[in-house]
Amino acid sequence: MSGLPTEPADLADVQASSDERNVKIDKVGVKNIRYPIVVKDRAKDAQHTIGNVNMYVDLPHHFKGTHMSRFLEVLNEHTDAIGVDSVPSLLQTIRERLDAQTAHFSVTFPYFMQKAAPVTGAEGLMALECGFEASAGAADDFVLSIMVRIATLCPCSKEISLRGAHNQRGHVRIKVRFDGEFWIEELVEVAESAGSCALYPILKREDEKFVTETAFDNPRFVEDVVREAALLLRNDKRIRWFQVEVENFESIHDHNAYAFIEEEVKRGG
Repeated sequence: MSGLPTEPADLADVQASSDERNVKIDKVGVKNIRYPIVVKDRAKDAQHTIGNVNMYVDLPHHFKGTHMSRFLEVLNEHTDAIGVDSVPSLLQTIRERLDAQTAHFSVTFPYFMQKAAPVTGAEGLMALECGFEASAGAADDFVLSIMVRIATLCPCSKEISLRGAHNQRGHVRIKVRFDGEFWIEELVEVAESAGSCALYPILKREDEKFVTETAFDNPRFVEDVVREAALLLRNDKRIRWFQVEVENFESIHDHNAYAFIEEEVKRGG
């Protein structure tokens, strides 16, 4: 077995070797890491959940590769401290440890809200799909995202039908860049107020009657939902940019209805 490396110092660092193709890589790193994170909760201060984490850096043209294990080392140094407030520090550590100009961190996670039925007050947990994307380097960036399920009722169906109107579940996806502090629950409120009616984890008969009649009294196309949400976001002075995406899973059509708005919010001053 002579001639085999026995000490770490003897092992070749292939990633750090030179590359002659002269091609810079914008993002290289690791994806789909399941990791515990802490998220701010408006009702309970903080919520522990499980995130699906991606981390990347840029790679100069003259390096063959990056050191993937260092991403995991940095992540494990932030045990119980992965949250919105700690991300800038984490990104800076990634840049330093991997000798990179830019670093990127994104995570998606389930977020749970306690929600009471509209009439009886019966409580249950609603699961939401949330996430954020952050970058540090030439331009720092942070985007908060959420997907909220709502009920929508078709205005056309209501107008032309002698009895009833078709309704369906819709998905509202919102992304925002903002200044100051912004709660996940505030984006939930935007999405739910834009639809025909909110959804609830537990409904008794009195609640079902309320939900059905509320939706009937507030018919909304996807165009209506996306515009209503956009107006609410545009009028929030903390928000600098937003995307709203609405998709209805139609109950009587063999297709989904879809609408999208993206806006850089211009503030007077």
